[in-house]
Amino acid sequence: MKQRDKVQDKIIWTFDLIEDLQRVPETYLKHIENTEGLFEIRVQSGSDIFRIFCFFDQGQLIVLANGFEKKTQKTPKKEIEKAFKIKTEYEKEKK
Repeated sequence: MKQRDKVQDKIIWTFDLIEDLQRVPETYLKHIENTEGLFEIRVQSGSDIFRIFCFFDQGQLIVLANGFEKKTQKTPKKEIEKAFKIKTEYEKEKK
C-alpha cells in the first residue's frame, strides 16, 4: 500500500530508531502478548496509526512481515494470523 510522503518518512525514521538504539521504547517496538516472538513496530503520524509486524532472526536481524493502518482499539486477529503465517513460512524456508 502506497503511503503519503509524511507517513513514509515517519516509518523510515522509526526503522532508523530501532536500528540505532540498544533498548527501543515500547512506544516504537512492542512484543505482542501470547505470541512466540512476534513484535509490532508502532508508527504514528498525526492521527494515523500504523502497525508493522516483525520478528527476529539470529537476534539482530528484524524480518518485517505485514503491516496495516490501525483503525480500531484492538489489533485485528486476522492481521496477527497473517504475520504468524509469514513467520512460519520464513522459518520453514530457512531449514
